[in-house]
Amino acid sequence: MPTSSRPAHLVFVVSENCSGFRLDKFLADCLPERSRAYVQRLIQRGLVTLNGEQVKAHHTVKEGDVAEVVVPPPEEPYMEPQDIPLEVLYEDEYLIAVNKPAGLVVHPGAGNPSGTLVNALLAHCEKLSTGGHPLRPGIVHRLDKDTSGCIIVAKDDVTHRRLADQFLTRQVHKEYRAIVVGSPPDDRGVIETHIARSRRNRKKMTATAAEGKFAFTSYCVLENFFHASYLSIEPLTGRTHQIRVHLSHIGHPVAGDRQYSRGSTCRQLGIEIPRQMLHSYKLHVNHPHNSKRMRLTAPLPKDFSSALNQLRRLKELH
Repeated sequence: MPTSSRPAHLVFVVSENCSGFRLDKFLADCLPERSRAYVQRLIQRGLVTLNGEQVKAHHTVKEGDVAEVVVPPPEEPYMEPQDIPLEVLYEDEYLIAVNKPAGLVVHPGAGNPSGTLVNALLAHCEKLSTGGHPLRPGIVHRLDKDTSGCIIVAKDDVTHRRLADQFLTRQVHKEYRAIVVGSPPDDRGVIETHIARSRRNRKKMTATAAEGKFAFTSYCVLENFFHASYLSIEPLTGRTHQIRVHLSHIGHPVAGDRQYSRGSTCRQLGIEIPRQMLHSYKLHVNHPHNSKRMRLTAPLPKDFSSALNQLRRLKELH
C-alpha cells in the first residue's frame, strides 16, 4: 500500500476467477493489508467506483469490470505531551535513559491511547526520534507494562539508528533481576529454545523446539528463600516476553506473572506480590556519538525491595 500525504488512486480489473464476488470481497482480496470493514467504509464514503459508477458493497462484480479506489492518506496521529513524573538515569542532547515504573505502558496503542512513557517523554524532551512507527517516537527497545527498570530512548534519528544497530548486533549488555517461584536445581544455568506466538492464545508466547526465533537466556541465583529465589538474568537475544517465557518453561515462573505463572503466587510464596517481579536492572551500551561505554543502573523499586525483605523475614522464621 503506498504511503504518502496524497490519496492513492488504484485500479483493479475483475478476473474470471473473481467473477461473482461481492465488490467489498473483491477489493479486500486486492488489498490484503486492509480489512473488509475498511473497504466497506471507502465504498460508503463514495471513494470507490465500478465502471465509473458508485455501487453498494454487496454489488456483484463480473469479469472485465473495472474498480477504481481512492485511498486517503493515513491521518497523522497526535500524541499529547503529559506531565507524568520520570526518574531520569541519564540524559544528554542525543538520548535519555529512565527508570520506568511498573504499570506504565511504553507507547500508545490499542487500549492505551495516552498516559504512556512516550506521552511523558514528549513533555520532558524538546524532541524525540521519529522511530520506526508513528506511535513510538524515540522508542528503541521496550519493556512490558508490568516490568520496571532501565529503558533508553533516542532524541534524533541518527541516534535511534545507531542504538538500534547495537541491539540488533547484540552489543548491548542487559541484566534483569527477578523473583521466581521455587528454586532452580543449579545456581547458574542457560535456557535455549525457540520462541513463537502461542496458537492457543495470540497474546502469549511459547517456548518451542524449532518453531519461531531462537532465544538464549542465562541466569544466576543470588538468593534462595522458602519457595522462591532471587535471580540475576542476562538475555542474549531480545524476543517478546523472552525472560518470562523461559523461566516459566523451566518451571520457575516470575512471581506475580499472571500470564505465565500457574496458580496463586501469593499463596505459594506467602507474601504480597503486587505485580510481576521483573526489573531491568542494568543496561550497558556504547554512546552512539562518542563510543564510550555507558553503564546504566536502575535501582530496585520499592515494591520489589519490599517483596525481597518479606522473603528474607520468612526465611529467618523457617
